[in-house]
Amino acid sequence: MTLYEIDMSITEAFERAIDAETGEILDEEALTALNDLQMAREEKIEGVACWIKSLNADAKAFDDEMKALKARKEQTENKAESLKKWLEYALNGQKFETPKCKLSFRSSEQVVTPKDVFELPEEYLRYANPEPNKTAIKKALKEGIEIAGCSLVQKQNLQIK
Repeated sequence: MTLYEIDMSITEAFERAIDAETGEILDEEALTALNDLQMAREEKIEGVACWIKSLNADAKAFDDEMKALKARKEQTENKAESLKKWLEYALNGQKFETPKCKLSFRSSEQVVTPKDVFELPEEYLRYANPEPNKTAIKKALKEGIEIAGCSLVQKQNLQIK
């Protein structure tokens, strides 16, 4: 079996077991196909590790591209907002219409609030749902403080380089 065939065997075994869209395991029995491949254990492990590295590189490339696209989107939106402000200034509340565009103004209301929201009466405030401060909980647990429902669990995390 060539290295290419080994890589394809591993890929095919996992693709039968994993949902391509979500990445979730669909069929536990299909994963046993990986164990049934006729190749050395080291070759299987190396093949899977290299595949993970490749997938992680793809995910990073997607993240980088999304950041670049987000920056371009924000620049485009800012440019459009600047042009809109110029039109508001140029029209000074007057209507404008051509065969290609129609501009008009409508009245609206905006609520202005104080910078310090705690100046407002309690009935006009909303609060976000609380969430656990895991850093503080971890520190307290390590100091021997017992917190109901909380515990420290030791895990083994696989590192692939």
